[in-house]
Amino acid sequence: MRIGGVLNLLGKLLIILSLMLLTPVPFSIYYQDGMMATFLACSGLGLVAGTILVAIFLPEKELGYKDGFAIVAFSWLALALLGALPYHISGHVGSFIDAFFESMSGFTTTGSTILSDIEILPKSLLFWRTMTHWLGGMGIIVLTLAILPLLGIGGMQLFQAEVPGPTKDRLAPRIQDTARILWSVYLLMTVMETVLLMLGGVDFFNALTHSFATLATGGFSNHNASIAQYQSLYIQSVIILFMFLAGANFSLHFLVLRGDFKAYWKNEEFRLYLSIILIATLLIFTVNHFSGLYVEAGRNLRDVLFQVVSIMTTTGFGTADFDTWPPFSRIMLVTLMFVGGCAGSTGGGIKVVRFLLFFKYARSQLHKLVHPRQVETIKLGNTRVPQDVMIAILSFFAIYLAVFLIASLIITALGVDIITGPSAVIATLNNIGPGLHLVGPTQNFGHLPGLAKLVLIFCMLAGRLELYTIAILLTPCYWEMTRRPKLRWQKRTTEHK
Repeated sequence: MRIGGVLNLLGKLLIILSLMLLTPVPFSIYYQDGMMATFLACSGLGLVAGTILVAIFLPEKELGYKDGFAIVAFSWLALALLGALPYHISGHVGSFIDAFFESMSGFTTTGSTILSDIEILPKSLLFWRTMTHWLGGMGIIVLTLAILPLLGIGGMQLFQAEVPGPTKDRLAPRIQDTARILWSVYLLMTVMETVLLMLGGVDFFNALTHSFATLATGGFSNHNASIAQYQSLYIQSVIILFMFLAGANFSLHFLVLRGDFKAYWKNEEFRLYLSIILIATLLIFTVNHFSGLYVEAGRNLRDVLFQVVSIMTTTGFGTADFDTWPPFSRIMLVTLMFVGGCAGSTGGGIKVVRFLLFFKYARSQLHKLVHPRQVETIKLGNTRVPQDVMIAILSFFAIYLAVFLIASLIITALGVDIITGPSAVIATLNNIGPGLHLVGPTQNFGHLPGLAKLVLIFCMLAGRLELYTIAILLTPCYWEMTRRPKLRWQKRTTEHK
């Protein structure tokens, strides 16, 4: 691994985020919330740190896959630390661990919060809170690839290390063009949702910030009651629609925008994604109805559909306290937490395509037991799935299970009960937000021990970066053949000689 090149790029990414930290300043000035100096100071600190790294370490002409994993993992960690400063310096979040938790939850689009009263935060800080969602939703690296040429070398390595899913769709020959297309679709959908929410009577600030959280499948709301604050069928329907779209592969949205209106239905993963949502909604609606939980069938259907789409896409918005629903309904929602959205979406979870291919592989193995000589090819649509992709998917399930069990054991060992602890791991590892019991949809994570929060921060990052990017950094062989960094003054000394 080329440490110098990694740190040089990390510095450039810090500079970019430092500029992003200035975006809340206009809101601070408009609402006069006294946060302008805080954001300017945080931006300045990030700018200084990034400039120092760029000034000290020389960039590398070539970057390999090992460098890509390090850049993505360390940049997300560093950016979450920088993003935590406005919470802590402003005094609205006293503990830096809590501020780091909130920032990591934002960037990884998890949506879990340590805040008990969200509405007392200044408007500009609320904007930054959802802005971290929006930046992390499509990916910070992908954004940088889209707008700047500085990651041109090794761009594919960085793209593969950050974008979710077992395979990466290239919509253009150059990876930078693919990144621009994805971010263009993302921006267009954000604008569309903002306009539609404003047409429903939501003010510009709340329409924009909720669009950020929806398209990123993040779930940070400006209201303590989340989307239940808006008792409007229209507003909730708009958010359901865009949560659903955000949980689908953005490559499909691009194809539809180009005129291929059958792209959705031709995609096998999308068909399964839609089917799971419809079946889960029907089952939970039926159970809730016969349990007598809801008097009105329309209200039951509305709340169930919203929560199913919110959990399936790992957004985490809420219109009802599903922790009070019947056990079957809660188990169904927990199951959807594991599934998550589609590959190439902003949703978290294991991803629909992995489950689809896993069950196809299991079915093929059963067929082989009956017909040992039969040669069966696993296909996704009309495309043959390579054996190495299947091996990677099986390995992903194994790593996922190991991380889930170890994290759950650590948190329950700290005194957290057996429902709250594992559900908190599920909520953070799958980037969902709310869990069950003491971290349910009407609760928060602020009461958990500090070490438990650090474990959950790790789960958020590992889940957002698809486990492999983090797991690889924990293997001893990764750090073999590490190159010493090239320093700028060493280059000048060599040239002088």
